[in-house]
Amino acid sequence: MMSFVLRRLGQMAFTVIVASFLIFAVSEWTPGSAARKMLGPYALPEQVESLSRELGLDRPVLVRYVEWAGNVLQGDLGYSTLYKQPVAPVFADRLKNTAMLAAIAFAIIVPVSILFGIMAGMREGSLFDRGISVAAILCTSLPEFALGAFLSSIFVIWLGILPGTSTLQDSGGWSVASQLVLPVAVMVLYDAGYVIRMVRASMIEVMLAPYIRTAILKGMSFRQVITRHALRNALIAPFTVILLQINYLITGVVVVEAVFAYPGFGRMMLDAALNKDVALIEAGALVAVGIAVTTQVAGDIGYMLLNPRIRIA
Repeated sequence: MMSFVLRRLGQMAFTVIVASFLIFAVSEWTPGSAARKMLGPYALPEQVESLSRELGLDRPVLVRYVEWAGNVLQGDLGYSTLYKQPVAPVFADRLKNTAMLAAIAFAIIVPVSILFGIMAGMREGSLFDRGISVAAILCTSLPEFALGAFLSSIFVIWLGILPGTSTLQDSGGWSVASQLVLPVAVMVLYDAGYVIRMVRASMIEVMLAPYIRTAILKGMSFRQVITRHALRNALIAPFTVILLQINYLITGVVVVEAVFAYPGFGRMMLDAALNKDVALIEAGALVAVGIAVTTQVAGDIGYMLLNPRIRIA
């Protein structure tokens, strides 16, 4: 097991290094130099050339990548031309806000998805199963901005019981807790439908397995069959899927944060891209890759621990 973990950690480190170089190279080789992006389209060529020399952009890209990577390892993520301050404090504040939103959504998605997925899989073809399946497909098929607009029209415009924005400031008499309700609701509805379908499919497969039939024929109650035999085996396959939702909840909620004006990681990356803030884009992309790789490795290790056949192999 230890060799497997070390091998996966080595692959993770290699992936992050390769991805970091690609991120840096793509940011540097996009149309228009970094100096031109910082000065704007109306800057004189002499000004662009002078700033390029000042920033060291006339050096080979590999030399600049090594210097950038060394600064990142020391905690220096560069200077944000959008926020006019170092990237690190801006980055930490926005990532903290998104992490809070993701933690709340994840704490709701996991138990709800497991509960409804297992209940639907236990009674395949029943009215309850069909209702859950239709609701899950409907929530998953609706885009996030459509869910946000639909919920806002009900709870903000019609009922007037929730705020339409989530600025995390006590303004207009709305508390921070009330501002989190709609963003979390959109994330839960959009993401839980997919996880419910995965848990349901896994549960149906387990319920058709021969050992489940044998346990029933031996006289075990239906509840004992579910809790002792079916439940753990049904959660093996969805375990990786559930962990991978962390990647979406942190780095994939750009639309949700934009709709509700939430000061989070996704909205920061959107603003950085629109304003050509190269340092912020590079730092954000690097963290997004790190989160994706980490959740993937954690999912592989957890899957191995849950499935004895993987450990034996």
